[in-house]
Amino acid sequence: MYLSENITFLLTAAVSCLILIISFLHFWRKGNLPPGPIPLPILGNLLQLRKEDIVKSLLSLSEKYGEVFTVYLGSRPVIVVTGYKAVKEVYVDRGDDFLARGDVACFDSVHKNYGIAFTSDMERWRELRRFSASAMKDFGMGKKTVEDQIQDEALCLVTEFKKTKESLVEPLHYLNKATCNVIFTIMFGNRHEYEDVELLNVMSLMYATASITSSKWGQFYEMFPWVMRYIPGRHQKIFICLKNLIQFVEKRVEINKKNFYESNPRSYADAFLTKMEKENTNPKTEFHMTNLLNSTLQIFVAGVETTSTTLTYSLLLLMKFPQMLEKVHKEIDQVVGRDRCPKMQDRSKMSFTNAVIHEIQRFSDLLPMGLPRKTTKDITYRGYSIPKNTNVYPMLTTVLKDPTHFPYPNEFNPQNFLDENGEFKKNDAFMPLAAGKRICMGENLARVEIFIILITILQNFNLKSPIPPEDLDITPEISGLGNFPKLFNLAFIPRLV
Repeated sequence: MYLSENITFLLTAAVSCLILIISFLHFWRKGNLPPGPIPLPILGNLLQLRKEDIVKSLLSLSEKYGEVFTVYLGSRPVIVVTGYKAVKEVYVDRGDDFLARGDVACFDSVHKNYGIAFTSDMERWRELRRFSASAMKDFGMGKKTVEDQIQDEALCLVTEFKKTKESLVEPLHYLNKATCNVIFTIMFGNRHEYEDVELLNVMSLMYATASITSSKWGQFYEMFPWVMRYIPGRHQKIFICLKNLIQFVEKRVEINKKNFYESNPRSYADAFLTKMEKENTNPKTEFHMTNLLNSTLQIFVAGVETTSTTLTYSLLLLMKFPQMLEKVHKEIDQVVGRDRCPKMQDRSKMSFTNAVIHEIQRFSDLLPMGLPRKTTKDITYRGYSIPKNTNVYPMLTTVLKDPTHFPYPNEFNPQNFLDENGEFKKNDAFMPLAAGKRICMGENLARVEIFIILITILQNFNLKSPIPPEDLDITPEISGLGNFPKLFNLAFIPRLV
């Protein structure tokens, strides 16, 4: 009897596996997707995607299969798009065909299709995007008031650096505080002192979320969420962090709820609460507490991480290339001087500095894979048939390093943004935070923050590394969904007048 049961079990398992393989191969061959490596049942193209660097793996596959190809993350087909021309088609030329948000399993398991950044519901996205763009403009973005706030925050940062008395510090810790406070003011109406425990806790949660999501743990979860959600590992911390961040936002919203006046909203949260009151009799409204909490958190995290990481990379790269730092210092002294805060109108008079900042954003390549998109309908793209709701990865790294648009694609060189007369020149392939209708909402805010905070720091300090410039490592510590520089120390040395 026992032997018979074993034989039955083995036969059942064998038949099940055979059915699974046949079904998978049938699905894989169905339609006319772009070419790509042959996937295995269940595992997909796991063997071709190195867990330690999925970006390099995808770039290697593009050399074999072309600008547009298909890979399988587990059993899920993903269309990978590379190069400026092809990515521009996805973002701009045919933007409406690729406008839905693609799957990001780590975030989707917590946000559950709510909020502005990670929803694939197009009506929800349109409603929240329209409202959020207007609200954030009202409370800072595009107004002189936000420039004033950033100037004040930059001066607070200078004060903190002076307190270090030229000792070695880790800059990311300080830069996160400044960028957090700028977003705090827009989203909730007030800032935190730099040693505030709540501020420090939020910073820690955001950094852990971003770094683990881009690590091999996050990449494995992206491929096999239906299994990984039950397996212990570092990826489980992502969900703990996101839930704690949601709780933090909920707490702050409740504070705003008790103190706001509909006739005088002071922040994004206040404006959303006002909208909720106006639509509380509409059963189909998108303005409810779940969307408020998720939208606020998504805007908040995106605004802090991209800006603070760019500023951190800025300091590292300028120490790596001291001759460029010297030229930036000289231009700051000529245009801004030492007696006033830098302002955005100074940028047009600082061609070299402007080129350096653009080159920092290009070279640091913060979102190498871009955030995934989904097709909004069945489409034909470059001769291939792509079904509705197919995930698409527009590889931003291949745009920022496209040799047809940047003469020095793989090296840090401000000449990528300078003409023959040394004047700043725009470059259509400069899209560090995507492009088109679904571009990062905080792009304008990030541009102002990066310029004012960085120039204020360099106006006041020289940067001193404990190791020689030639030994500084500027390769990213983590390269997946996002790039993060290796942690480093430096000393802020006050500049002599």
